[in-house]
Amino acid sequence: MRILIVEDEKGLAETIRRGLTNEGFVVEVAHDGVSGLWAATENPYDVILLDLMLPLKNGYAVLKELRERKVWTPVLMLTAKDGEYDQTDAFDLGADDYLTKPFSFMVLVARIHALIRRGAPERPVVLTLGTLTLDPRNRTVRRGDTAVGLTAREYGLLHYLIRRHDQVVSKAEILDNVWDPAFEGGDNVVEVYIGYLRRKIDVPFGVHTLATVRGMGYLLSADKDAGAAARRSSER
Repeated sequence: MRILIVEDEKGLAETIRRGLTNEGFVVEVAHDGVSGLWAATENPYDVILLDLMLPLKNGYAVLKELRERKVWTPVLMLTAKDGEYDQTDAFDLGADDYLTKPFSFMVLVARIHALIRRGAPERPVVLTLGTLTLDPRNRTVRRGDTAVGLTAREYGLLHYLIRRHDQVVSKAEILDNVWDPAFEGGDNVVEVYIGYLRRKIDVPFGVHTLATVRGMGYLLSADKDAGAAARRSSER
């Protein structure tokens, strides 16, 4: 299995390279966006580890150009940047996963294996769960035939939940993946936004897909009667 690391911090890149080599991967390294883009388009890889802040061409630009060239290799973004919507922006451009530095090496390996198992489906992919669809290309959400208007934060929350559908996710996980890492408020903000989201994607359509799992977190599932929900949506 071949991995490309595009990371300008040479010490970190070498540490990851040695660790992945010890795990049995064949690893190549590029230290700037231009050489990373060239390597990613000229050679086949199972996964690309792509830093966001790169010299010559940043990770967003590299990722965008890869997808425009129809290179669908799974991309795991690595970054220390604390921007509010970095993760959502990366997913919109076609990233498959995201890790914020510093991260556990074992978590990195687990994420790589998960991406390899998932493979590289042709993109862009509209995310679908029952009658609920989310299109990352234009950041639109629909329940059946009805458009659902969401704020940027609500969209980021739904994007995270739909990618992890049928899994219970905790408030801490949601804060880590949807909110700015520098956010200093309490985790009750998650409960507030879950309520906002539920009132937009569930309540108007008579479904209950976004559930609270007491003491554990939240669970997004497909509507049980997708056909009925679709009919209700088309009648609105």
